Amino acid sequence: MNSLPFSPGVGTVTITRVADNQWHAIENDLVVGRGHASRRLDGRTFLSIDTWRDPVFDRLAAAMLADRAEPLYTVVDETDRDLTANWERAGLRIWRCESEYVVPTRPFTPTGVDIVTDVAEAPLRELDQAIRDEVGSTVGWQTMPAEVLPWQGGTRPLDPSKFTVAIRDGRYVGMIRVATRTRRPRIGLVAVLAAEQRQGIGRALLGHVLDGLHRAGVEAVTAEVDETNTAATALFEGIGAERTGRSLELTSGKA
Repeated sequence: MNSLPFSPGVGTVTITRVADNQWHAIENDLVVGRGHASRRLDGRTFLSIDTWRDPVFDRLAAAMLADRAEPLYTVVDETDRDLTANWERAGLRIWRCESEYVVPTRPFTPTGVDIVTDVAEAPLRELDQAIRDEVGSTVGWQTMPAEVLPWQGGTRPLDPSKFTVAIRDGRYVGMIRVATRTRRPRIGLVAVLAAEQRQGIGRALLGHVLDGLHRAGVEAVTAEVDETNTAATALFEGIGAERTGRSLELTSGKA
């Protein structure tokens, strides 16, 4: 455990690392602030701090950043200007902005694109890797959702049951992933190979999923789109998605 006492103006506060991913700010034997680091599947570590006192926030942030050498991240609602300012004061900077959408479900008429839900892992993994290679060499990872960010933990887990794919000439060319074990289903990813884009495949995948959820009695789903991804923005807004908010992702690494 690492402890660091300081006096933010009222009493003496001690910052203590109580676990590998947890920090406490303690004053007069009371916890007045908590910090937490969580490692996501894409290998990135996200920070959160719970305290109502800015001096305590500053010291918790400093201790957490000092204890970890790798680039660190956090997500803030754009309306929470105080929290954004706190993280920027700690040295983090905004590197991506995501628009949050609510997407109404609706019946969909098939367009001739072959869509399948019985997905095989091997061709799915091949498609996933091809898309990841294209992203890394073109628009960059900062424009993509977490589902396709570089995997840093070895073989990236893929659950075929969570994907629906588009097929052309016997080959997987596009995929969509929907998380249903949430209060409201969330579209985590829509991706199509570069050579197959602008042919309605993304729209067909999205329409197929929205139709299935509509038949199941689901009225709407959520989605997040990086604001620099104009094609994805046009896709979602073109089917009636309503923008409901905006989140900022900050990092201690190079923006």
